[in-house]
Amino acid sequence: MIRRVWIPLALVLLLPWPAFLRAESAGQSGGELHFCLRGEPKTFNPLLVEDDASETIRYLTGGVLIRLNRQTQALEPGLAVSWKVSDEGREISFRIRTGLHFSDGTPFTSEDVAYTMKALMDPQLHSPTGDSFRSGEGQVVVQTPSSDAVVVTFPAPVAGLEGLFDQVAILSAHSSKKEMAVLGPFYVADYSPGSYILLRRNSNYWKKDKEGKPLPYLDSIRLDIQRNRDIELLRFRRGEIHLINSLDAEYFDRLQKETPAVAHDAGTGLDSEFMWFNQVPTAPFSENKKAWFRATEFRRAISMAINRDDLSRIVFAGHAHPAFGPVSPANHFWFNSSLPVPQYDSAGALRLLVKAGFRLEGSTLRDSSGNRVEFTVVTNSGNKSREQMAAMIQQDLSQIGIKVNLVTLDFPSLIERITRTFDYEACLLGLVNTDLDPNSQMNVWLSSAENHQWNPKQSKPATLWEAEIDRLMQAQSSATTDKKRKSDWDKVQQIVSEQQPFIYLVNKDAMSAISPAVVGSAPSVLDPHAFWNAEVLRLGPDPALGAQK
Repeated sequence: MIRRVWIPLALVLLLPWPAFLRAESAGQSGGELHFCLRGEPKTFNPLLVEDDASETIRYLTGGVLIRLNRQTQALEPGLAVSWKVSDEGREISFRIRTGLHFSDGTPFTSEDVAYTMKALMDPQLHSPTGDSFRSGEGQVVVQTPSSDAVVVTFPAPVAGLEGLFDQVAILSAHSSKKEMAVLGPFYVADYSPGSYILLRRNSNYWKKDKEGKPLPYLDSIRLDIQRNRDIELLRFRRGEIHLINSLDAEYFDRLQKETPAVAHDAGTGLDSEFMWFNQVPTAPFSENKKAWFRATEFRRAISMAINRDDLSRIVFAGHAHPAFGPVSPANHFWFNSSLPVPQYDSAGALRLLVKAGFRLEGSTLRDSSGNRVEFTVVTNSGNKSREQMAAMIQQDLSQIGIKVNLVTLDFPSLIERITRTFDYEACLLGLVNTDLDPNSQMNVWLSSAENHQWNPKQSKPATLWEAEIDRLMQAQSSATTDKKRKSDWDKVQQIVSEQQPFIYLVNKDAMSAISPAVVGSAPSVLDPHAFWNAEVLRLGPDPALGAQK
């Protein structure tokens, strides 16, 4: 989606140049890190976060009981030194750190955890984060047996309970600053709407490095609000910002050619690109097309006839890999490694179609009634990679006699068609996936869900395989062991591979740009890619920013 952005030239002059030069050696603390947010944060309340900009603020300022390590994908102690989940998955007990203080000096105790959990689960707050914990009817009970112990009991089992706390920033029960009093490495010191947010080092932060020095090393982080990605890239090349958290293949290749040291490809990421056929019974197009789209052999044939290797190589310049299904191989634990590798096989696709009653007449594929096989794919305008992918799919399918028409729509019009009017035949879109746990995809795979895109909000499953996915998703969500949950989720991935309701095409690589001036960077496939370890980042002896030398 293209946004029109006006940026005042004074923006780059708001901070005097000497502020960039505070770190004189790699071993010293200090310095101010600069990068951009691609939108205005909608909230500073960590319990209400649902946009990327607000999530960045929460990640850099929020203290959490348990932290997901973005590199190892392991859960690690945060404000909690230990935790234990009950056998039935309804209760979690924490032992928390003592002697800690919020950024404003207010003491941290178990009372703050209880206050946060009660606010999080308050139905009047409508917390997106809290929704992940809702497991059944009834109240969440929070007990504080002592100042360093908390017990949270839910009305029903919560799958993957520990991992959910990575998103829960603890609030102070007593500070007058409310959510602006934080336990993370930085706090919000200044905010100029539409211009920038300044985070300063939290001197009360509890972590220390291996040598016993307090973290974070940086004095501050300046986040300029910049929606235009071209301007963001230009500012990085000029040396006005230190990093870009997420790059597409085109921008990545530009930087790699100019300054290879700043361009980082962490490998296959979690995000995917896919297409699907509209199977809504009331959709306003012909019944013969609906019959094609409902046929498993048809969907599987289309999948086989698409050359994913070419999509990865040409559209994404090698910075993507053929997708197996709803889980990327980058998701180490939950990926079903027994799934077959996607294969391009146009001859095999034709054999499947013939088996399903189609026939090839010259260079035209027809169904059993003689109708030419032709359909239209919609995607969002302004997205060059999707437009290019659609054109290549059009060419691939022409090899088996199928005519594909392409229509690009502005994003609001596209959403209107795929969620309300259902006036479309096939759609090509992508999924930004920030959560490893399968529960994050419940709103996609349950047949009653709004994001069950090929046939949403079903009153009852339209097919036996959708009913089986419903059963498996509900079973894994209430299972008490990760082993059982993975077994159920593996079966879901297997069914999706066989049925192809979504034809997964590629998983894009996680690419970022980081200035050589930033010491300690370790780009990750999980978001945030470039600053997940912000507390140990520092500015080296070379004061140059961005790609500037």
